[in-house]
Amino acid sequence: MARLSICQLACFLAVALTLVFLQSSVSGQSRPEVDVTLVLGIDCSYSVDANEFLLQKAGIANAIVSPDVLQAIADGPIGRIAITVVQWSSSESQITAIPWTIVASRDDATRLAQEILATPRQTADGATSISAFLRHSVNLIASGPYSGLRSVIDVASDGTNNNGDRVDDARARALATGVTINGLTILHEVAWLKSYFRNHVTGGPGNFIIEAESYNSFAEAMRRKLEREIRGLGIS
Repeated sequence: MARLSICQLACFLAVALTLVFLQSSVSGQSRPEVDVTLVLGIDCSYSVDANEFLLQKAGIANAIVSPDVLQAIADGPIGRIAITVVQWSSSESQITAIPWTIVASRDDATRLAQEILATPRQTADGATSISAFLRHSVNLIASGPYSGLRSVIDVASDGTNNNGDRVDDARARALATGVTINGLTILHEVAWLKSYFRNHVTGGPGNFIIEAESYNSFAEAMRRKLEREIRGLGIS
């Protein structure tokens, strides 16, 4: 009986090791590589009215289908990126509006742009919690179906963190995972927002900030931002 128990134990161990190997293989296959995993945030805090929300959506949609952005995707070593879109406001309201989506062609980009334009405002009105958005974004990247050669969190906002955890702490936790945090500052309310982002929000390899004077110039700022994020070119 003792020998039978040892044989059974050996059999169980062999099966367990085989299952671990198979699970690892399946896991590797379930996370195909892309050039960039990119989290795009839409600020839905109290300071953003209905028209400004629409301008953000239109700016992102137009940027994704722009020739410069499509060329940047095509020029990547893999030739495809993965994007997810998050609507955010207070620490209690972070909504993944569009799940991870592959963009490798003009058709992919067009479908995603149309989905962005058709997506209604889903978050509750609230304060500005950049820290909660960073935490939510890190979780999305870690649990997502794609493995990026680079991972980027795109923070676009017209205000400072005024709700939830300290944004410096959230930034530190995010950067510890190896992501890059870039900023798009909309200056119609806080003239010194770029300095705030530089000191408290952005970080990581090749990070940069682009300014938009108002929501009316958001689309062009987003186009420039997406192209540089996809190409991995940092600017100050």
